[in-house]
Amino acid sequence: MTSQITPEVRREIAAKVGVHEQYLYQCLTGRRDMNPAEARRIETATAGRVTRQMLCQKTWAGIWPELVKPVRKAKAKATA
Repeated sequence: MTSQITPEVRREIAAKVGVHEQYLYQCLTGRRDMNPAEARRIETATAGRVTRQMLCQKTWAGIWPELVKPVRKAKAKATA
């Protein structure tokens, strides 16, 4: 996902949402987690192109557990 965000696009997004481009880079690469409210604001401002999960890679599942998709277990085949 984050590989689709080129440096040029990242600079455009940073300017649009009012954050420093390097801070956005650090969050997108998992070096830092963004403030949850800020991540939500950027997700809305970019119409989902940049998601909360992309900006809060280490903590998003604990902050927004409703976004965690349940893992489906494969049914075991009955052997006779």
